[in-house]
Amino acid sequence: MGYVMKPTAQQFRDSLAADRPPAHFDAPHLALWRDAKGEWEQAHTCVDALNDEPAIRVHAYLHRKEGDFANAAHWYRRVGRTAPDQSLTAEFESLLNELLET
Repeated sequence: MGYVMKPTAQQFRDSLAADRPPAHFDAPHLALWRDAKGEWEQAHTCVDALNDEPAIRVHAYLHRKEGDFANAAHWYRRVGRTAPDQSLTAEFESLLNELLET
C-alpha cells in the first residue's frame, strides 16, 4: 500500500487534470478530488466512515452539496460549526485551503 499525504495546493490543482486521483492523497483530499471531478458518490465513500474533523468537514460539505441540509447540519454540528452562508464553490475553496493548512 502507498503512503498517505496531504498535497500542496498546486499538487491538488495539477492532479485534477488526470483521470485518476493520486494514490497518496489522504481521505479528505481524495474526497474533494472526487467531488471536483463530479464523482459525489465516490467522494462520500471516502469520508463516510471516518470520524476525524477534516473528514467530518468534507462530509458536511458533501451533504450540503447534495441538498440534504438536515444531514449536512448534523455533520457541521459535530465539529462545532453551522452551514456556511456562501456558495458551494466558495465553501469548496475555503475547505480545501483549510485542509491544506492543517
